[in-house]
Amino acid sequence: MRAYVIRRLLLIIPTLFLVSVIVFVAMRIMPGDIVDLIISVRAPSGETDVVALREEIRTDLELDKPIYAQYGNWVGRILVHGDFGDSYWTRKSVMEDISNSIPVSIELGIFAVIIGLLIAIPVGIYSAIRQDTVGDYLGRSFAIFCIAVPGFWLAIMVMIFPSAYWGWSPPMQYVSFLDNLAGNLRIMAIPAVILGMGMSGTTMRMTRTMMLEVLRQDYVRTAWSKGLKERTVILRHAVKNALIPIVTLVGMQLPILVGGAVIIEQIFNLPGVGRLMLAALFNRDYPTVSAINVLVAVFVLMINLVVDMIYAYLDPRIRYR
Repeated sequence: MRAYVIRRLLLIIPTLFLVSVIVFVAMRIMPGDIVDLIISVRAPSGETDVVALREEIRTDLELDKPIYAQYGNWVGRILVHGDFGDSYWTRKSVMEDISNSIPVSIELGIFAVIIGLLIAIPVGIYSAIRQDTVGDYLGRSFAIFCIAVPGFWLAIMVMIFPSAYWGWSPPMQYVSFLDNLAGNLRIMAIPAVILGMGMSGTTMRMTRTMMLEVLRQDYVRTAWSKGLKERTVILRHAVKNALIPIVTLVGMQLPILVGGAVIIEQIFNLPGVGRLMLAALFNRDYPTVSAINVLVAVFVLMINLVVDMIYAYLDPRIRYR
């Protein structure tokens, strides 16, 4: 197991290298020039010598150097100082901006995952053990609803209809849980439920499918024939073996929370990483976008490793060498 983990950790290095190269190059070849954006802010009237200002900005941002030199300086700064550079707009450290946004996204993601699993697993299990009953049909219909309805549309409806008909709208001013726990939970509740519902639909259907498959296995029939209680058969013999594909699915969904939270954070005015990423893309803030993508890649790779470790716990037949 230890050798396997070490190999996986070493494989992260070339993967991150490829990710960093792709992101770094993609940001610089995408339409739009950050120099022009900065000039439009500094000299909107056109009275300044635009050509001289453009060269000054390019030199200041080190964009006048060849792209391979820019990449080398950026990677060298990461490896030597652990710093992703400074934002082209705020001139503050990118890690400072990201560190201010990460707690918001982590809190939203944790709440969404918990809510999604609390909905999906119990409903999926109940739907499987009560196959083709009214409860099963309701559970399957709810799962299809969660899959079919886009989270951003549901978020917009939550913003518009209560305000139009009942004069109520969700709180929009973010408050840290360290400053006001109750206020923070009120702000996070609705976006977390919407994200959690989006996750729960697929997980619910997977849980039901795997439970139905496991319940037809011989060892489960043997447990029933021994006269064990339904609770014991389901929890001890069926659920654990049905969880392996579900763990895989949840592991694949976790990184999606960062991407899916971009729109949700924008709608609910949450200052998380998703909103920071969206603003950086609009402003062509290359260091911020590159840093966020690299950190998300690290998160995805580590989640995959953790999922593999959970496999070995859930199924003793799995051994890594």
